[in-house]
Amino acid sequence: MQTIFVFVKCELGKAYDVAGEAIESLEQVSEVHSISGEHDLLMKCYLSTESDIGHFVIENLQTLAGVKDTFTLIGFKAFN
Repeated sequence: MQTIFVFVKCELGKAYDVAGEAIESLEQVSEVHSISGEHDLLMKCYLSTESDIGHFVIENLQTLAGVKDTFTLIGFKAFN
């Protein structure tokens, strides 16, 4: 399992729409947080080991209506 965190910039007034669509339509999206700063949303996603991260982000997240830009971080290890 691969964990990625994707910061998303949205068109003005579209952040909640993007968040709702991501949670409803993409099973890989575990959590979406509304955040402050230069990005509007932070998405936590779990991908299968054989999934291509680039293709997932480009084909599934960047194509959501209202998304302007993304910035992706790859998680290595979770500490509980």
